[in-house]
Amino acid sequence: MPMYETGNSLDEKTKDLSRARQSLIEEMQAIMFYDERAYATTDNNLRAVIEHNRDDEKEHFSLLLEYLRRNDPQLDRELKEILFSKKELKDLGD
Repeated sequence: MPMYETGNSLDEKTKDLSRARQSLIEEMQAIMFYDERAYATTDNNLRAVIEHNRDDEKEHFSLLLEYLRRNDPQLDRELKEILFSKKELKDLGD
C-alpha cells in the first residue's frame, strides 16, 4: 500500500481508511481487467466465468465503498448528495 507519510505519524483510523481506499482501487482495477478479458475472449464458457468473477469484484468494491462512507463523514455527505440522484451529472457537485 503506498504511504505518503510514515506509519508512525498516522493514527489507526487514518491507516484503516488508507487500507480501505487502496483496496477499493485494487477492486476497481480487477473489474477493469475482467471486463477486458471478457470482451477479448471468443469462448462463451470462459466469458461467463470471467463475468461472474468480475461481478464478485463489484460486490467487494461496494462493500469497501460502504465501509468508507460509514467512516468518512465528508464522503458520506458527497455520496448522499450525488448517488441515485435524478439530476443531470453536470448539475451535481460544486
